[in-house]
Amino acid sequence: MTSIPAGFAIATPINRTIGAAAAIGMSPNSCGAVTQATSKTTAVTLNTKAGVITMNAAALASGAAVKFTQTNTACSATDVVICNQGGGGTSNAYGVHACAQDGSIDYRIVNNTAGSLAEALTINFIVIDSLAG
Repeated sequence: MTSIPAGFAIATPINRTIGAAAAIGMSPNSCGAVTQATSKTTAVTLNTKAGVITMNAAALASGAAVKFTQTNTACSATDVVICNQGGGGTSNAYGVHACAQDGSIDYRIVNNTAGSLAEALTINFIVIDSLAG
């Protein structure tokens, strides 16, 4: 893994700074995994900067969307959450979206196929700190 140079930062047009070295520097303790228990809308708790969420294998109808919350004390409303569909499901069958909150992340999952899917797809996520400039 390539290290990010100390002091590296990106300034955005609205004077937000993304401090790479401290903000998105990953260590083995920064990552985790959790599995959804009873349905695709069941909340999960994983207090890490990055990780994998394995969703429940309940059916999701064609064109349907579900929302669930990840309690995550490592996230704040000004952070950027990048997420994507990992494995455990039909490739490119789902839209995966995230919204950062103070102490949590809200996810919206959409079945983009013409049929119902009952798969325990995984969501990969990383939280990037966005510091006011």
